[in-house]
This record gives sequence, C-alpha cells and structure tokens, in this order.
Amino acid sequence: MARRGTPGGGAGARKRSDRKADARTERAGGRRAEPLAEPVDGGLAELVPDRERPHAWTLTLDGAPQSHVDLDDPTYLSFEYQRRIGHIADLVAPPGQPLHVVHLGGGAFTLARYIAATRPRSTQQIVEVDAALVQLVRRELPLDPQARVRVRSTDARAGLGKIQDGWADLVIADVFSGARTPAHLTSTEFLAEVRRVLKPGGSYVANLADGPPLTHLRGQIATAATVFPELALAADPTVWRGRRFGNAVLLASDLPLKVAELTRRVATDPHPGRVEHGRALADFTGGAAAVSDADARPSPAPPPSAFG
Repeated sequence: MARRGTPGGGAGARKRSDRKADARTERAGGRRAEPLAEPVDGGLAELVPDRERPHAWTLTLDGAPQSHVDLDDPTYLSFEYQRRIGHIADLVAPPGQPLHVVHLGGGAFTLARYIAATRPRSTQQIVEVDAALVQLVRRELPLDPQARVRVRSTDARAGLGKIQDGWADLVIADVFSGARTPAHLTSTEFLAEVRRVLKPGGSYVANLADGPPLTHLRGQIATAATVFPELALAADPTVWRGRRFGNAVLLASDLPLKVAELTRRVATDPHPGRVEHGRALADFTGGAAAVSDADARPSPAPPPSAFG
C-alpha cells in the first residue's frame, strides 16, 4: 500500500458534475479515468484508478489506503488483509450457501461485493458512520442492483445494537477513524454485543492494526478470548515478529475453526502469511489483560512510513 499525495486545487477540486461525467465515461470504456477527490466526514477521500485493471479503484482517506474495488471482478481482492477475510468468508459455510453478514465499517464495500458475488442471495448489512463517504461510494462505485445489501450511516456499535439476536452468520469489523480503531470497538462489552448478534456457530472477523511491541494486538486477542472459545490470527510474518506496523486478521467463534484450510490458503497468498491458534496463540498473547469499556483505548496510530 502506497501513500498518495493529498490533492489541493485544480484537478483535485473538480466540480462534482465533471467527476460524474468522468466516471460514466470510464465505465463505458472511454478514456482512462483520473483520480477523484472529495471531502467526506472523516477527511479527504480519493478514488485512485488502478492502472493495471481498467475498472478498478483504490479508496484512500487522508492518504491512507482504505479499500480496493474492481467493478468488473468483485471477487478480486487486492489488499492482503481483505484476501484473508475473503478466505474466512469462503470457509464459514459450504460454497455458494447464502449468508447473513454484518459489516462494521464500509469503506468501498469491497467485502460486501465479494460475498454478494461468491454467495448469491446473501443478505448483508453495512454499518458505516461516514454518511458522505457512503454517498461518494454509492455514486462513483455503485453496487450491483441485484445484491441484497443495506447500508446504514451510523456508529458501528450503535448500528450493531439495532440488529436482532442471532441474525448473523458472520460479523466483519473493519473500522478505522483517522487510521485508528475507535476505543469503544475494542472492549469485552463490544464483543458481547457481537456474540449476541451471531447465530450459534457464527464467526467474528476483525481487521486489527498494530506495530512493535504489539501491545494492542495482544490485548485484543485476550479480549476476544473472554467471549469466544475458539480463536485464530492471520498476519504477515514480519508483523508476528514485531518488526513492522501492519494488519492482522482475528477470527473468533464458539465452534472449532477450519484452521488447517485457512492456514493453507493464507500461506499460498501472493504475500504469504502465517496463522496461529490454540496454545501458540495463547503463548503469543503473553498474559495480556482483556480490555473493558472503562479502560479501552484506540488502536495505535500508524507511523508515517506505514503507507510508503
């Protein structure tokens, strides 16, 4: 993931009507699209065209990459952490079986598009607090009208609280504000709400970000262990060793996980990762304490070098 400069005037401040025309032309197969920049509630959003895939875009927020979407092929997952979440979505039920899915954090709706494409007739709810970002994505990167996806513009925890008990097969948390996970989405109380919403045997997946000495990551594993008996964590080996800031994908459930198959898939990704579970994961946690609402803190801010 590479940090891109923040546009100022000129091309970065084009009129909305011009941006719409550009997007329509690009989707119709006309001239190559240019980046689109627009202020949203959380900062400056930019849609950057992928020069290798004609109808693909990367969404950044204040320069930090958030999502990558290929409108021609929604099953293509560019970001390694999204590929790992995609593997999990593939494994939580037999291939093609529709799911009930809650997405906490919307971004460019990448994972909702993936599940709609790989599991038709799935019913999905996206909870994204940034209403202006939702409008931008809907306008410039429209969802397939056949996809059964509902988007709510509200706080992730508040939106979770409105979902009925035992509705979801899968809850995916990928929420960042200013490149940090908000504190109220890191606690045992929050995870108790997640478990309330999950069906028996349902799965919770979280995109976590941390760097040396991995205090936040260890605390999040300990927190999840107080709510879910089965855990696994997938990450790049350099993140595991505490050598750089990066993403780790946490999987939790009340039933045994398909760890062997997940491990195989993660190990054969373009950027191979490692999966730990059981005793090895408990040892990695190193006696870290679970986090409650009373002592919750946001995840650490990424260093300036994190995005190139």
